[in-house]
Amino acid sequence: MRKIINSTYVSLDGVIENPQNWTSAYFQDEAAAYARELLFSCDALLMGRTTFDGFSQAWPAMEEATGDFGVRMNSLPHYVISDSLQKPGWGDTTAIRRSDAVAEIGRLKEQDGQDILQYGFGAVSRTLVENGLLDELRLWIHPVIVGPADLSELLAPKDFTASFELADTRTLGTGVIIATYRPTAK
Repeated sequence: MRKIINSTYVSLDGVIENPQNWTSAYFQDEAAAYARELLFSCDALLMGRTTFDGFSQAWPAMEEATGDFGVRMNSLPHYVISDSLQKPGWGDTTAIRRSDAVAEIGRLKEQDGQDILQYGFGAVSRTLVENGLLDELRLWIHPVIVGPADLSELLAPKDFTASFELADTRTLGTGVIIATYRPTAK
C-alpha cells in the first residue's frame, strides 16, 4: 500500500502561509537534495485547491530553473480536492469532489506505485488525518519567527487536534529541522 506523505514548511511560531517570504535563506543545497529525494520517491501529488492554484501557476515556468525537479513536478499525476475546478490545465490533473475525497484517496493509496506527496497543511490534510489516511507528516521547522498571523495562516486552526509520534529527525546545516511524525491511533 502506498503512503501519503505531507511535507510542510513551518516557522517557530506555527506559520505555514507564504513560505516563499521566509524560507529562501534556509533553502540551500542540503535542503534541495532532501526535497528532491522526497519528490522522486513519490509518483503522484495530492493537494487542495489553494495549493493547486499556486503550483499550477508557478511550476510550468520553472522547469528551466529547476531542471528535472521541475519536470517531475509538472509531469506527475496531480489529484486536487475541489468542487469547483472545471478545467485544471496543468498536466495530468484529476479533480476529486470533496464529498468523494476520503473514498477516492483511499483507492489511490491501494493502487500500485510509489508514495503520494502532499505539500502544505490545510483542510485536505486535516481530512486525511481525521480519516486515518495520512501516513507521515514531515515538518520543515525553520528557525524564524514570522510574526502575527491570523488562524488561517497557522499549522492548525482552532478545534483541530491530532496526536503524532516522532519517527525521524534530520537537522540541516541552516538550522532547519525536518521532523517526521506518524499519526497515532485515536
